[in-house]
This record gives sequence, C-alpha cells and structure tokens, in this order.
Amino acid sequence: MPIATVNPATGEQLKAFDPLSPDQIDQRLARAESGFTALRKTTFAQRAAWMVAAAEILDKELESIATLMTTEMGKTLASAKAEVAKCAKACRYFAEHAQRFLADEPADVAAVGARQAYAIYRPLGAVLAVMPWNFPLWQAMRFAAPALMAGNVGLLKHASNVPQTALFMEELFNRAGFPDGGFQTLLIGADAVEGVLSDPRVKAATLTGSEAAGRSVAAIAGRELKKMVLELGGSDPYVVMPSADIAAAAKVATTARCQNNGQSCIAAKRFIVHSDVYDDFTDAFVAHMNLLTVGDPMDADTDVGPLALRSGRDDVAAQVADAAGKGAAVLCGGEAPEQSGWWYPPTVVADITPDMAMWSDEVFGPVAGLFRANSYEEAIRLANDTTFGLGANAWTNDPAEQERFVNDLDAGMVFINGMVTSYPELPFGGVKHSGYGRELSAHGIREFCNLTSVWVGGPEPTAAGPGAHSE
Repeated sequence: MPIATVNPATGEQLKAFDPLSPDQIDQRLARAESGFTALRKTTFAQRAAWMVAAAEILDKELESIATLMTTEMGKTLASAKAEVAKCAKACRYFAEHAQRFLADEPADVAAVGARQAYAIYRPLGAVLAVMPWNFPLWQAMRFAAPALMAGNVGLLKHASNVPQTALFMEELFNRAGFPDGGFQTLLIGADAVEGVLSDPRVKAATLTGSEAAGRSVAAIAGRELKKMVLELGGSDPYVVMPSADIAAAAKVATTARCQNNGQSCIAAKRFIVHSDVYDDFTDAFVAHMNLLTVGDPMDADTDVGPLALRSGRDDVAAQVADAAGKGAAVLCGGEAPEQSGWWYPPTVVADITPDMAMWSDEVFGPVAGLFRANSYEEAIRLANDTTFGLGANAWTNDPAEQERFVNDLDAGMVFINGMVTSYPELPFGGVKHSGYGRELSAHGIREFCNLTSVWVGGPEPTAAGPGAHSE
C-alpha cells in the first residue's frame, strides 16, 4: 500500500511520500537511543510541562488538525474535532497523574530483612507503536502520552493512508519541547516493521490493528523476547433486556454502531435483543438509523461520511450481500451508492445465521447485525460466541442482572446502560483474539516500565533514600 493521502470522499490522491531508506531508519533509531538517554534523566515536572504544552498546541490548532484527519480518512469534522480535544485531555491527564502512578512502592522491610525495600518503575527505552488509521490521532496519543511521561521514547509506524497525521504527531512533541528523538514518525511500509522491532535499540512494541497484524508483530516480539501490548479487533455485543429503557438503548445504539463511520474496534456490532422487547427496539433502532445523514464529512450536518478505504467498503458490501443471499433481512440500507468515493449507508441486518459471514466476522462499517434472544442465558451465549473479547454493552435496569452481566460477559470492558468508549481514567484492552495488555490509566503507563525490586541493607546512610531518583 503506498504511503499517501487519498481523500476517501472522492478517491483522489492528494499527496504521496517515499518510505524511509534503511540508512534513514538507522539514523532515526540512533536519535531514539540518544533521545532516551536525555529523556530518562528529566523529572516528572519537566515532562509534565512539555506534555501540557502539547495539549495547548492541540487546543490552539484544533480546527486545522481535525480538517487534516477528515481529509485523510473521512471521519466527520465534528468527530475529528472531538478526537483532538480528547487527545489534549489525555496529555493533561498523564501530565498530572504520571508521577503518582509510577511512585515507589514500599515493601515490608521486616519480612525481607532489609533496612529499605521497595519497587520502582523505570522506563524501558524506545517503544515501537504500530497504529491504524481509524482514530489516527487518538490511538497514537493513548500510547504516546503515558509512554513519554514514563520517560520512554516513541517510534510511530502509522497506517500508510494517514501519513500527514503521523508526521504531525512528531512535530507536536518536538514543538512542545521534548528532547530530540523523543518521539519520531517512521514513514515505512509493513515490510520494514520486522527490521525495526528486531533492532536491539527498540525495547518493546504496541500494536492496534487487525488480528492478522497482531499475530505477525507479536511473533516477532516473541522471537526477540520483547514486551508487547496488543489491541486488536472486536465484534462487541450490545445486549438489550426487557427492563431496559428501550428508547434510550435504541438511540445510543445508533451512535454506538455508526460512530467514526462505523469504523471502530469498540463499536457495537452485534445487537442481541430479548424477544419481549425485540420488535420495539428494532423499530426504534431502524428509525434512528434511517435518520442519519450520509454526506460530505466536512459538512456540520453530516452524520456518516465515507469509509476510509475502497477495500474496506468492498468488504462491508460483500458481508451484507452474503447475509442477504443466505436469507437475512436487510431492514435499512444495504446498497452502496453509485458515486465516486467509498460510501456505504447505515444498514441493519436481521435474521443472521451461523452460515453467514456476519455471524462471526467483524464488520468494519456502519452495519448492525440483529439477533433475538429468548432468555438471559441465550443472550450471554450469543454475546460470548465470538473469538473476540474487546468491549461489551448490556442494557438492563435490574440490579441483579447488571451484576450477572459484569461477571458473565467475556470482554476486557463491560459497559452497563451506555456505549463502550475509552477514557484516560480507565484501562483499555481486550481478551481472547482482541489482544492482551492494557492502555490508558495507571495500568497502561506501567506496561512499558521495568518494575525493579530494590533491597537495601547495612547502616542508615546520610544521603537521601528511596524516591530520590528522577524517573
């Protein structure tokens, strides 16, 4: 895939980039190594000042950054603006909390026979981030903000269709004041990832993307014995039970399925509705989906823009056609318009059976699959009948049922009476084929740290004790 900006609303290539040569990659790895030497010696206060400066740049230039993202991958401008604002929030959050998250952890000195005993979090070094195009700023930022605040340096290999957003990320942290080499973008193809990750100057990696990409990069990391965090695909269930507020569930379902033009790993994709409220929910859900405006993503009145890639649009169309051809009912949408660009309308498909691709495959577009359940047990069985386990939604106002869903849904994130979303304050990640490790919160910043046990014996020194280190 060429490294290029192609407007998905028109299919027009706007700008192309040459991939880095092997010599240029080597130079950037050398800069990362020297950048880590400088960054790890700085204090939390200094790093926090730089991170807040990055947030201020995002605030000041929100409009232009959002326009760039919309141009490159087709999300609505309103969604892109919200994404920039969310990144600024994450920068401030980790600037404020990183030192507390990585504070020394004292141990029982009597139990271990020491004068002092504690654990410290130390940065690893250069971490390679392999990121997708669907949230081109946020997904890179939820790695970058905690990694830099921990004292690591970042190497971003972004998706090839968002190169200008990727280059902006490097520019952002340079302008904010981080040391040279603290955060760099590598304009490289997928074929160059193995060489970068195998280099001894790179200490770990994180990947957000497809299951296939995750398996490939994890295999390299495993061979090289390097730490890896994976956030892969999802086919999130959205379960609606009789006690739920059906009107609210149907309205939120529309956003949960069509946010980011339906291209989100944590979007609700499989709508599992109890028979007692199936008809009411379906009628309301289809009505809301039919009200969505598909059009120019730069237009403030647009709800759904084009899909980011021609191949993505074709995959979604093929999944719906497969279901319809095998007897599924298409309740709205279902036909790609005949026009330039990569468009697909909000679509609801019912009567899905196991022989259809939509039963088990992730659908990465504004297409909802409807499933009927006759009991709580059947709803849980359907919800968990997937190789994925990223997020899960359950709608019920029964307290006992809420507790059962929290315990029974096989997912890394469970949201009750609301749509799955990411917050800096909560750990983010999945189970099963949705990956392992966590991003965000205290858990995310600790993923790329060396947790070091410290045991000190002997007489009491006159110098400062634990906590004096700058990391």
